[in-house]
Amino acid sequence: MKETKPIAFKAEIKQLLDILIHSLYTEREIFLRELISNASDALTQMQFILLTDRDVYDADKELKIHITVDEEEKKITISDTGVGMTQEELVQNLGTIAQSGARAFLEAGEDAKANLADIIGQFGVGFYSVFMVAEWVRVISRSYRPGTEAASWYATGEDTFTVGPAEKEERGTTVEIKLKEDAAEFAKEYKIRDVIKRHSDYVSFPIYLGDSKEQVNRQTAIWRQSPKETKDEEYTEFYKHLTLDFEKPLARIHYRADAPLQVYALLFLPTKAERAMFSPRKEDGLKLYVRKVLIQEYNKDLLPHYYRFVQGVVDTEDLPLNVSREAIQSSPVIARLRKILTNQVTTKLKEMAENDPDTYARFWENFGVFIKEGISTEPLVSETLAPLLRFHTTTHTESWVSLDDYIERMKTGQDKIYYILGDDERSVARSPHLDYFRENGYEVITLTDPMDSFMLVSLRKYRDFDLQNVAAPDLELPPGEAATDEDSSQEEIPEKEFQKVIERFKKQLGERVSDVRSTKRLRKSVARLVDPEGVLNQEMQRVYRLVDRNYEVPKKVLELNPRHPILLALNKREDEDALSQAVIEQIYENALLIEGLHPDPASMLPRIQELMEKALE
Repeated sequence: MKETKPIAFKAEIKQLLDILIHSLYTEREIFLRELISNASDALTQMQFILLTDRDVYDADKELKIHITVDEEEKKITISDTGVGMTQEELVQNLGTIAQSGARAFLEAGEDAKANLADIIGQFGVGFYSVFMVAEWVRVISRSYRPGTEAASWYATGEDTFTVGPAEKEERGTTVEIKLKEDAAEFAKEYKIRDVIKRHSDYVSFPIYLGDSKEQVNRQTAIWRQSPKETKDEEYTEFYKHLTLDFEKPLARIHYRADAPLQVYALLFLPTKAERAMFSPRKEDGLKLYVRKVLIQEYNKDLLPHYYRFVQGVVDTEDLPLNVSREAIQSSPVIARLRKILTNQVTTKLKEMAENDPDTYARFWENFGVFIKEGISTEPLVSETLAPLLRFHTTTHTESWVSLDDYIERMKTGQDKIYYILGDDERSVARSPHLDYFRENGYEVITLTDPMDSFMLVSLRKYRDFDLQNVAAPDLELPPGEAATDEDSSQEEIPEKEFQKVIERFKKQLGERVSDVRSTKRLRKSVARLVDPEGVLNQEMQRVYRLVDRNYEVPKKVLELNPRHPILLALNKREDEDALSQAVIEQIYENALLIEGLHPDPASMLPRIQELMEKALE
């Protein structure tokens, strides 16, 4: 092959090459993705030309990409049967950074734009990524135009390149790459196959590797198909291929739109929060494609953090193929995509909750904590996410209840949504704070998830109803229908005598409590602990306790029920009686235990044993 004298690159090419090679791309294997994308563009142009013109060179040639490797010589050859290039076009397309034959073709007319949706990227920019791995590169090409001659282009990534005539019988372009020593791994077929599967699996033309007649790539991108023409089995097969999950997804979202963005998305809600044992996912995020070419394996910017359990792919026409990770994060296109996709997921969840409550219950049991996290970390979305919340209540201990369900069942005159915080359902069910509400038939939401305390910092109101903690010491009780505060059927310690009982508690408990006082709130419970500074302070203390290992139990107010049989009996015993002192200790520690505040529950065992012995006497 006779080559002309060296030609200097334009636009200070060496500096630009350094930027492209060392800054624009984050992984070396990207070079193969870029070269395959260039080949796909050339094939797409050829396909369009053949629709109207059969007077082309090699008209009956299969439109394909063929890759071969020479492990011993450390070479890769990538060939396509696309439009090819003349010697002048090689200089034009490869002698100037960002010069794109594909772009020029698209700009030639509106008809081309309408029919070339698969044009992927800029030939000039993407091509130069090859110098991340190449010692030298030779491009041999023959144009589709009859009567033109084959030509070659050669460069080492320095300041110049050479062009000249070449021998090539077939139409299209062949790129020969001599690999650097530290890039020799790319001369192995298994490595090439892996890169194709990861980045170029959905290129529109068949890719063949080595001597095999079986194409490597899948070619058909299911997310670009019409949902009406895609079967459930196809979606399930794709999901299992994507995640290696043996179970079907709970739900899917197949979204396609041309405006305001051209986007294709196929998202799945998994069955379980934990990843499958053999899941290929190393981290959270969606696969981001640009024109069916993978740009990012784990994009975390397409959905808010609280929707990180969603799996799937997003494909857009509105990002450049060679965009960097940093540019993706700052792109206004990504921000618009995030808004669209977030709305799609939220809408799907609301539809599932309304139309398929059993499936939504499965979703909530596995992913409810993420919705609560969203409310706690992004207060602006609280109103949007709150209808998705589900809880157990004092009247529905096994089934899930929405805030709307709760409101529908509210008693006449009730103007608040009542809730109680605790560490588990069983202890909450025995909470003394529920005495009045249980006796008078008020439903109370039971919050036992650690995330609930964080959620309540942002969620203080739903629709027109304030959320009210029943443990609040200053709570204004709703109207009672059963027993009332004035009910005199129960024996009660007279106020003056009860003051002596209070003093005995204060003397024994000392600084462990901030105060001891009587309350009319309790019915069947002997005592309860409340925060002297109000319920908001109490809820923040739970947050601090969950995040701080060195958290110390704050001093509480101990409220006593003057009508409880234990205190009635205690009032009749001597002050210094050992049994009375044990009872006082146990009442206090029981209250700590029910609030989830006891630092060492096992320490109560000797005292409980002592009380049992006394009772048996």
